[in-house]
This record gives sequence, structure tokens and C-alpha cells, in this order.
Amino acid sequence: MLDAIAAGRLAAEVVGVFSDKPGAAALERVPEALRWSAPAKAYPSREAFDADLAEAVAACRPDWILCAGYLRILGTAFVERFRGRTINIHPSLLPKFRGLHTHARALAEGEREHGASVHFVIPELDAGAIIAQAVVAIESGDTPETLAQRVLGVEHPLLLAVMRLAASGRLAEHGATVTLDGHPLFTPLRLDFAGDLTHPATGLAA
Repeated sequence: MLDAIAAGRLAAEVVGVFSDKPGAAALERVPEALRWSAPAKAYPSREAFDADLAEAVAACRPDWILCAGYLRILGTAFVERFRGRTINIHPSLLPKFRGLHTHARALAEGEREHGASVHFVIPELDAGAIIAQAVVAIESGDTPETLAQRVLGVEHPLLLAVMRLAASGRLAEHGATVTLDGHPLFTPLRLDFAGDLTHPATGLAA
């Protein structure tokens, strides 16, 4: 996202970067005034950590909160405070393979395709309304590692395409439904080879 903003490919501003890992590389990409980090293990409970994190996020007054590479489960209080503004990227074609080890599980189940999903965050893990997906074919001889590399290759353009919609005010969450330009999106958008999002039923650009 930072590279896309710098290159003029995303009309947005990063107002804060937050991590439970003080050494996270993303923190080094922004000025010190935009950084917040604290080791979660230093807190007496998950709720206490989430409360501090929520206050730090709220102080930045963000329009959107993007979870990317953040592996802690956000508690209900945090999620509800920022409901409808928090987006996560997950390495599977949700609702399949919520949680961890998605690539190994896809291979074990004999899936023919795999991919990544961007969804709204709700208290239930990886269960929020799905905004868009990118699909990769599973090839003969794939391992969890080779599959993970190909999925990572589509995660970045997928996330960028979704954030363009969000930053332009076209995207919203209404209950369990995603809306695009005020209209319900009953099927997740799909990322095409050009890096654009399309409606899978029609092939038309979003």
C-alpha cells in the first residue's frame, strides 16, 4: 500500500501503522510519529492489549483499518468499535479453510484451485462478508511452500484493488452483506489477470 501510494496508484494516506511486533519491517517504512507497537505478551490479557491498540488506532481517526500480516485475533470489543471499517486479507478462498495452515489444508483436501480473499472483519474468525477473491490453480507436485508463493503473488494486487474501492467511498458493509456503490454484492468480486476487479457473473469491471 505504501508503494502504491508513493507511485500514485492509490489515492490514500496512511495515518498509522500498528504492530504487536516492535521489530516489524512495516514500522520502519513510515515516520516515527505514525508508528505504534507493543509486545502483546507484556499485557496481562488480550483484552488489555486490544484496549491500548484500539485507543492508538482511534487517535489517528482512520477511515479504514487494514489488517495485513497481523496474526493476532482481534477481540470483540475492538472489532465492534471499528465495525464496517476493518478489512482483512486471508490466504484461502473463503469460506474454505478459515484459520491457519490454509495451503497445506487445500492440498490435503485435493482442491483444484486456491487463492486469497479480502473480507470485512467480524468477531468470528475469517467469517466476515467477502469483498473480493483472487484464484490460483493448484498444480501437480505443489507443496504448501510453492502454493504459498503463488498465492502471495496475487494477494498484493488483490488488496490494492480492494483498497482503491474503499478509499474512493464505493465500498461498505451492511450486516452480512457487502455493498458496492450502494448495491448489494451477492458474489465476491474476482481479480483478473490485469489486476482489476470484475463481477464473476458478468465479467464487467467493478
